[in-house]
Amino acid sequence: MRAIRIMPNLRVDDVEAAKGFYTGFLGLSTEEFNMGWVARYTSPETGAIVQLVTRDQTSPEDAAISIHTPDVEAAYAEAQRLGYEIVHPLTTEEWGVHRFLVRAPDGTVVNIVGHDS
Repeated sequence: MRAIRIMPNLRVDDVEAAKGFYTGFLGLSTEEFNMGWVARYTSPETGAIVQLVTRDQTSPEDAAISIHTPDVEAAYAEAQRLGYEIVHPLTTEEWGVHRFLVRAPDGTVVNIVGHDS
């Protein structure tokens, strides 16, 4: 698998209530998207990034990080071949990403994601 972008997913109770700290104090002033339950903020100067997540909409567990890859199908096949626990199967979500969630051997849930062309 080839990771092209890695971002933390921070669990928050309320995206709107939390975003001021990250956008103002930390300077992550660009809101890439906000779906109410998940939002991504970046710094236009540095590229620093964070996602705020209240609760994953389709997975039974929340991911600690999201990893973007250009070939999510190959990553899924590799995770299965290696015997990793698939927490959420390979799915094209209604918001346009192709993803699955996998549990790392240390117990961390990881969101592996690609964008449909």
